[in-house]
Amino acid sequence: MSGFRDTRVLTEAALAVALAFVLGLVKLFRMPEGGSISFEMIPLVLLALRQGPGVGAVAGAAYGILDLILDPYVLNPVQVLFDYPLPFAAMGLAGLFRPTPRGAVPGTVAAVAGRFVCHFISGVAFFASYAPKGWNPYLYSAAYNAGYLVPSLLITLAVVVVLLRALGAARPSRRQLELSRHA
Repeated sequence: MSGFRDTRVLTEAALAVALAFVLGLVKLFRMPEGGSISFEMIPLVLLALRQGPGVGAVAGAAYGILDLILDPYVLNPVQVLFDYPLPFAAMGLAGLFRPTPRGAVPGTVAAVAGRFVCHFISGVAFFASYAPKGWNPYLYSAAYNAGYLVPSLLITLAVVVVLLRALGAARPSRRQLELSRHA
């Protein structure tokens, strides 16, 4: 991963993971079987947009492991993968889009959609027994996970767009500069 050879990128990734960790402690709403509305995705999505999908995915997975250590909800080793490192590694999907306020919209949606898919699979495979009687496990998993990820998406999207505007003018990343030259 060539992005991590640059000290600035490594520092930005470490700060994003640390900030996600702190922001993850601030929960606006907590779901009964895991998941919450919080601000943890903001620095991870911003990092992916600024530094690219590889850096974003590695930092996201690192955050997912920290989240597992801090607040584990473990039913099965495979479930751990789909609820911790993989969904946060999906934050790297934002890096597939341009690091502009306009690119932040599809980038953030893609990142949160990737996270949703991971949690949805976990919900169907490992949490189906939590579904209310008569509910289809697929519908239950989709509704449960959308219940906290949609509000988190809206919060993340609003904040990331504002931050990208401010950071782009202040000190653009190398990736932002390279992409602006090709535009």
